[in-house]
Amino acid sequence: MSSRVQSTAWCQRRRSRRKSAIAFLRLRVSGLAFATKSSVRARISLCLAASVVLAGLAPTLGGTEALPAAAAGPAARIQFASAVYDFGTVDAGEVIEHAFVFTNIGLATLEILDVRPECGCTTAGTWNKNVKPGKIGIIPLRLNSGDLGGTVSKSASVTSNDPEQSNVVLEIKGTVRRPLGVSSSTVVFHVSSESPPNETKAVYIVSERDEPLKLSEPYCTNSSFRVELRTVREGKEFELQITTVPPFASSSIAAPVTLKTSSAKSPTIEVTAYVMVQQVVTVIPPEILLPAGPFSNAVHEVITIFYTGTNSLSLSEPAVNVPGVAVQMRATQPRRSFNLTVDFPAGFQVEPDQKVELTVKSNHPRFPLITVPVIWPQPPPNSADGPVKVPAAAKN
Repeated sequence: MSSRVQSTAWCQRRRSRRKSAIAFLRLRVSGLAFATKSSVRARISLCLAASVVLAGLAPTLGGTEALPAAAAGPAARIQFASAVYDFGTVDAGEVIEHAFVFTNIGLATLEILDVRPECGCTTAGTWNKNVKPGKIGIIPLRLNSGDLGGTVSKSASVTSNDPEQSNVVLEIKGTVRRPLGVSSSTVVFHVSSESPPNETKAVYIVSERDEPLKLSEPYCTNSSFRVELRTVREGKEFELQITTVPPFASSSIAAPVTLKTSSAKSPTIEVTAYVMVQQVVTVIPPEILLPAGPFSNAVHEVITIFYTGTNSLSLSEPAVNVPGVAVQMRATQPRRSFNLTVDFPAGFQVEPDQKVELTVKSNHPRFPLITVPVIWPQPPPNSADGPVKVPAAAKN
C-alpha cells in the first residue's frame, strides 16, 4: 500500500512541474515582442531551458504516467573450471574421487542448493554451500567402479541460485578394466519331464591382465549339477560348463559353483546355477470359481492351457457337463498355448450335490483328459438347501 501512495504522489509532483514549465514558457515567449535586444537574448536562453524541462516531462504529456523502473539487483553466477572429469583407465573395484572447482563470478552470494548423482555408484561429499562473490568452492564426487566395466559415464546434477544456469550437470567418465570378466553370474535352466536328460550351458571367463590367469577346478556340492572347466586360450580365456543331472529333488533348485583364481583382486569366482522344473501341462486358473446363483447376468470365464513339452499338443472336444453352458477353444500359440472361453448363461444355478467340470481331450499319453473343476460358494452350515461345494475332480 505504501508503494502505491508513493507512486501517486510522484505522479502528482510531475504534473505540477509540467504545468509550471508550460506556463513559464508561454509567458516568456509572449513577452519577446516587446523586449529589447539584450532582454531577448536572455529570454531565448530561458526558453531553451524550459524546452529541456519539457523534454524531461515528455513521457507524461500523452496522459500516461510513467513509474520509475526498478533497478535489477545483484545476482550470483557459477562458473566451473571444468564440468567433465576423465579418469582414464582403472581396474574394477578402484574408487575414483574428484573435486569439481567452481567460482562465483557474480555480485551476490552463490548458494549451492543440491547435488544429486544419477545412480548409487556415485556419491557427493560435503560441498561449499554458500560462496561469496569472487570466491572459490568445491563439489567432491566419489565413484565406486566395483560393479562397472568398459566405457563408463556417470553424472551429477548441481542446483544453485544462479538465475542464468540454475542447473549444471557434472560428468565423470573413463574406462573400467575388469581383471576378470565373467559372462554371467547366474545360469538358469527351465526343464520339464520331457526335456533332454542333461542340458549344458556355458559361462566364459576372460582375463584382461598382462600376467597369465590360473583357475582351480570348479566346485559344486549339489548333485543336480555337473561342472567342468575348459581352457580356450591358455592363461586368458576359459569356459565353465554347467550341466543338469536329473532327477531333481524339488521344482526349484539353486546351487553355487565356485572357482579359485590367481588374481589378488578377484581371488574367487562364484556362479549360481538354478533349475526350474516346469509341469508339462499347466492350467491357469486351475479351477473355475462361480458366484452364488441364480445369475442375474451371464458369467464369462477364460481358462488358459500351456504346454512345455518337447512334442506338440493337440486339444479337442471341450465341454462342460451341464446343459446351457457354451465353450469355445482357440490356439493362441499353435500346439503350445490354448484359451478356453466358458459362458454361463443368465439364470444359471448349480443344484445341490451336482458335480460340474470343464473337460478337454488331448493327444498327450500322460494327460488324455484335462479336467478343470467348477466350484461355487458353500451355503451356511444350517441351511436346508442351497448350493454346496463340490470336491475337486480327480484327473484321469
